[in-house]
Amino acid sequence: MTTSSPTPPPLGKLLAVGGNEDKGTYPNPRTQRKYNLNFFELGILKRIVLESGKADPRIEVITTASMIPHEVGPVYVASFAMLGCRNVGVLDIGTPDEARRPEYLTRLQAADVVMMSGGNQSRLREMFGTTEFLELLTRRYFQEPDFIIAGTSAGAMAMSERMIRGGSVPDSLLKGAVKMGAGLGLLPAAIIDSHFVKRGRFGRLIEAVALHPQLIGIGLGEDTGVLITAGNIVETVGSNLVIILDGHDIQHNNAAAAKKGTPLSVEAVKLHVLAKGNVYNMAERKFYAGKSVAN
Repeated sequence: MTTSSPTPPPLGKLLAVGGNEDKGTYPNPRTQRKYNLNFFELGILKRIVLESGKADPRIEVITTASMIPHEVGPVYVASFAMLGCRNVGVLDIGTPDEARRPEYLTRLQAADVVMMSGGNQSRLREMFGTTEFLELLTRRYFQEPDFIIAGTSAGAMAMSERMIRGGSVPDSLLKGAVKMGAGLGLLPAAIIDSHFVKRGRFGRLIEAVALHPQLIGIGLGEDTGVLITAGNIVETVGSNLVIILDGHDIQHNNAAAAKKGTPLSVEAVKLHVLAKGNVYNMAERKFYAGKSVAN
């Protein structure tokens, strides 16, 4: 009897951001900064550049998820320019046919970093789900060291294989409050939710994990992200918190049998709270205080 060999871990990196990341854009000196960290010293966008291993990497910003791409694109171009990155382009792809254009595939092949903006995560799946663009993106992520796919808000959520499409926060933990669907498939081991703490999305991620207890739930606070290496090592970056929900040890779980609109009943969901520098290994399902300990 033959057995299939395990899939090797990806060589590239994912950087998923919870949304509203500090881009260093505070034009009014009287504006109160929302976050604790200085953007130029500890900002998430700077971490993206550092992880690329290049001082001025080729960056392509994908604005597909946004309904205002012509506003979003220039914001990222200007933000990366503040970090000394001048080689930044914007891919405003609005249809699957546009995703198949040879010039866009050429630009994707040349990129060191791909950054997906926020907006509607379902649009990313609809535009790229059956295209060579996604095939090339996935192939480069699995085969090329230091290739980075970053995403904020919807761009982060779409990385999951099983993706949260939406869901009512007031109805959280009532069966059917969370809407699930297929994502881009870059992260088979986890489900990502964004704007997690500020918008009170604990309930919908608990339901998502109850429906898929073999997956790890990752809730990203604003101006906070996770750097995921080898497809499993999750390091927190940014100024806020990351919540990890692990359903592997769930005992009682009525998520499959409950009728729509009725309360869920779930026993023994494990929760971890990660601050900057903390690490979670999804394969081992273990929390580490620092990256050096995890390694």
